[in-house]
Formats: sequence, structure tokens, C-alpha cells
Amino acid sequence: MLLMKGMALLPFMLSLLVLLLHYHNEVHCYGDKQLLHLPWDTVDSTCLSHKSRQEKGATILEMKHQDYCYGGGVKDWNKLLQKRLILDDLRVQSLQARIKNMASTQTRDVSDDRLPLTSGVELGTLNYIVTVEIAGRKMTVIVDTGSDLTWVQCQPCKSCYSQKEPLFNPTASPSYRTVPCNSSECQSLAFATGNTGICGENPPTCNYVVSYGDGSYTRGELAHDQLNLGKTPVDNFIFGCGRNNNGLFGGTSGLLGLGRSSISLVSQTKAIFGGFFSYCLPSTQSGASGSLVLGGNSSVYNTSSPISYTRMIPNPKLSTFYFLNLTGISVGGVTLQDSSFGKSSMLIDSGTVITRLPPTMYKALKAEFQKQFSGFPTAPAFSILDTCFNLSAYQEVDVPTIKLQFEGNAEMKVDINGVFYFVKTDASQVCLALASLSFEDEIGIIANYQQRNQRVIYDTKGSKLGFAQESCSFT
Repeated sequence: MLLMKGMALLPFMLSLLVLLLHYHNEVHCYGDKQLLHLPWDTVDSTCLSHKSRQEKGATILEMKHQDYCYGGGVKDWNKLLQKRLILDDLRVQSLQARIKNMASTQTRDVSDDRLPLTSGVELGTLNYIVTVEIAGRKMTVIVDTGSDLTWVQCQPCKSCYSQKEPLFNPTASPSYRTVPCNSSECQSLAFATGNTGICGENPPTCNYVVSYGDGSYTRGELAHDQLNLGKTPVDNFIFGCGRNNNGLFGGTSGLLGLGRSSISLVSQTKAIFGGFFSYCLPSTQSGASGSLVLGGNSSVYNTSSPISYTRMIPNPKLSTFYFLNLTGISVGGVTLQDSSFGKSSMLIDSGTVITRLPPTMYKALKAEFQKQFSGFPTAPAFSILDTCFNLSAYQEVDVPTIKLQFEGNAEMKVDINGVFYFVKTDASQVCLALASLSFEDEIGIIANYQQRNQRVIYDTKGSKLGFAQESCSFT
């Protein structure tokens, strides 16, 4: 957040219009306030958008938030909203476990493209999804900056979870070929996944294992094939052909790894995109969409504020992740005081839903938010969220602005859609959408809920991250 002295910041305006158990999200800006109209309607279930376009050398893939995809298929929104928090906690536990394992040991035995980025709710996943092509077959995959290996479920499958699209069939692709177990690509698995490649038999192909810490996993063979990102081909793309997969992947076909190792999509396409990518994660409002832009041409962005950059914090033992230095937080113009600011790096992750802060930092934020939001009836805590209110009797409430400041005076203003999480659709249990880590020595996470309606820019060549406000739209 920009620290402003001698100047009061007016709070955001949140309008809560309770219409039984259905609500419709729309955001309108009035000067320095935003009006959020609630509740939301049921939405279209046709969320598997394959839209893409090329613009000024970029291929742009459409993104949508998961809630846009469920539509009339959801019988109990309250149950869905509550279950999401429980699953998100498993995601965080998984990341913390991976970080600890990678920190203790390395192994355990300029062209631009823009892709439609959508939500994965119809597919039962918490994450954002895009559609790509492998050997001409459309595959809807989770976008994950916290993972490196791209993989899809393959035939024949020994044990696969249920997915919406047909399984990828390697025998139907003339360009498919396996990776030998003695190759450098196979050896790179140790750094990218924490597990060394395993030699198969007849022929001696490279087999991979990726465990996500919460019980989710994928196992199969490492392979090459042609990947199409919109209209941009990527020849000999290395990916995992999963024969044994299980976990919190919903009905997607697999995962798109946007981490920093040599096997990630970002590294494999560096000659094409220069190590640049960015995204704008849309909110849950009906029809909202975002985009994944591959390449560094900022003229294709629709930002409404200047881009501010902060450096990526190097961590040799955890170099596949994206870290940044959180130097401050302000609530309603009041700068929080906590000795932990600027002393520990934070992970930015597209796959985690709710931002996690170190306990003392969160305690300071919670206290200031409650002070400025006093007078409203409280509601019981739920799961990881412990600052909750009953707003069912209100049509409008003033919500303090939350801003995050990073090293180099970069800032990210949390969009109004990222401030409150609705545990119940009638607004009788509305919680501050940030949570505390269990321990001070755990790694904090800037999650996707707080990244909504921001253009988040990853420049791996310059080792920096950029933020700018943007009302996410694929068009």
C-alpha cells in the first residue's frame, strides 16, 4: 500500500443486497469507493472456454473464476463455499511440506501469447484453468505457479480420477515420444519435483513421481510432444503422461507448471516468450473472465494504474518458487506496526486461495480491521477464517481498504472482491479473507483471492514481479 501521510483514505463501499440464496456480483467505481452488489445468481455451466487470440504478437488465453463454471449444478452453495476453505488448508499444508523437504535436501532418492484463463469450479477444483492443446487435443489444465512439471492423464490409465475431457491417447499422436531414463531431462526431475526419475523397463523410459504433500499425486512417464498455446506451437515440449493420478485436481485433465525449474513451461518457452508471463485473475461475478499472457509486451494489458515492480527474492534451496519481500500493510490508510515486516520472504502462488500471514503480522491486521469495522455484529469463525461478521441485515457497509507494500515501493491494493469471503450466501457469515499461519517460521503466501483484478507480471529474466490494477476481461 502506498503510505500516505496527512491524508485520510476513504474506505471502500460494500453494498450487501440479500436476495434469498442467490446473488449477483457487480463492481462499480465511484471515485475512491467501490460498490459490490450482492447476492449472486446461479451462472452458466458452460465454462470450458477454448477462446484464444493473438494480439501484437501475444497469444492470449481466457481465464474465468471457478464459481462462474458451476452454474445450476450446485445444489448447496453454503456447503461448497465452506468445503473450499478446508481444501485450501490442505493446499497450504502441502506447500509447507514441499518447502521444508526442498529446503532440507535437493532430492529424495520475444514473441507474446495470450491464453483464456478460466475458473475451475465446474471441474471441481479451487484453481484457475486454461485450455491448451497437446498433439492437437484440447486439454483443460490447472494454472499453478507453485509447480514445475506440466502433466495430463493418459491412456492406458492404471488409476485415474474422473475428468471431463477424454484422456490423452499417446498412441494417437505421431509426434509423441518418451524421454530416455539416462537423459538430462530425466535428471532434471530431481530438482523440479523433489523425486529423481525412475528407469522403466521395455523400453528404459523415464518415469516420474510428483507428490503434493496432501495426498495428491501423479505418476507416469516423461514424454515429448507438440504443445499449442493458442496458435503458438511449442515443439518437443516435455510433460508428464500420467498413468496413476489421484487428488484435488477436480475434473481437469492435469496441470500447467509455471514454476522456475528447467522443466517448467516458463523455462521451456524462454526462447519464444523471453521468460515473461502475466495473468489477471477474475472475480466470481457472472461472465467475468481473465487472461494468461505469455510474453512481455505490456501494451496488451488493460491496466488502470502504473505497473510497480519488486524484485524476486533469491532462495537457492527453493529456487523453483517465486518469493518477494512484504515490507508493509495498511488498513484504511493506517500503517500496521510489526517487527516481522521486511524480514522474511513471502511466496506468491496462483493455486492457494486465501493469503496466509505470519501470526504476529496477522494479529496486527486483524486488530486494526476490527477497530475500523466495529459496530457490526460478529459471526462464528469458520475453518481458517477467524474474523467474521453477520451482515445479513445491511444493504451498505464501509469496508476499509487493504494494501500490501513490497520492497522497492511496489504495491498491491486488494480489490473489494478479495476482502471478504462469504461462508454463507445470505451474508450471515462473512469473513475477512486472510488467515494466520500456524507458526512464525512458516512461509507466508500471497494467494489468488487477494490477487483478483490485478495484472501480476512475472519477469524471470529481470528477476522481478510487477503489480497493476486491472478489471480482468479477456476481451
